[in-house]
Amino acid sequence: MKILANDGIDQSAKELLESKGFTVETNKISQEELASRISEFDVLLVRSATKVNAAVIEAGAPNLKLVGRAGVGLDNVDLVSAKANDVAVVNTPAASSTSVAELVFAHLFSICRLLQVTNREMPENGMTQFNELKKLASKGTELKGKTLGLIGFGRIGRETARIAFGLGMNVVAYDPMIASHDVEITFHPESNLPTVKINIQTISKEEVLKQADFVSLHIPGGQGYVIAAAELALMKKGAGLVNCARGGTVSEEDLIAALNSGHIAYAGTDVFEKEPPVNDAILKMKNVSLSPHIGASTEEAQKRIGDEIAQQILTFFNL
Repeated sequence: MKILANDGIDQSAKELLESKGFTVETNKISQEELASRISEFDVLLVRSATKVNAAVIEAGAPNLKLVGRAGVGLDNVDLVSAKANDVAVVNTPAASSTSVAELVFAHLFSICRLLQVTNREMPENGMTQFNELKKLASKGTELKGKTLGLIGFGRIGRETARIAFGLGMNVVAYDPMIASHDVEITFHPESNLPTVKINIQTISKEEVLKQADFVSLHIPGGQGYVIAAAELALMKKGAGLVNCARGGTVSEEDLIAALNSGHIAYAGTDVFEKEPPVNDAILKMKNVSLSPHIGASTEEAQKRIGDEIAQQILTFFNL
């Protein structure tokens, strides 16, 4: 059986699958060519770059039996078409939680200490405008003692809460599917410290937006704007917004307007409405911290994702 890992796969997972008799192809097939080639494969593995649309699934059936999404969201897979064509779909919901949560705080630390500005300006102007940049960056703020609002309280949201508690933050959360959940705070094994459990009772989205000094999104895509002008207006003046979830969940136009007005002080984003971005306005703002959709892009996460997806393939084929 043949597997197309169109967006790559961890080497250890590739070797495991090959040891079980699979042929694993890692040479990327372009989106334009994918429909014409997909029937050559039994399994298609993707991350977020490849779009597994109806045309791809219909062209692959009946030989294509399984689509694996190496990551959490399934918004780049046409689930309706997959079901209609008897193509199974799996993902790896747990593997990237730590990496995404840590990226949230990379953006939070960046915007709180204005690193997104100084990192841009220091190479060009650090020698001639050092004192001016120092004065600009002196307007930073601390995370300790602030309230972090989570929109979505699944695995990644809870991992983000763990880090927030460790920093001395208060946490409020909204999730229509979860009324309450324990957040388990674990320490380094060598510390011999016991696990601490903190129970979070979720509240309404409106209350989260009103109470939070910083809001972080942890929700799937495909549901339209979850944060637009009305939601931004509910947030505290001077608050910050971080989106390491999915592009299209935040209205970039409304966010830019709120940032320009000063109502929202700063934002961090790993995802965009279109990827690559087609509007560079948000890319040029000095109060926005940016990254190119790298939430799960750590060596540790990619190994966990590869291991998890490989095991799901073996389970699917009863190997």
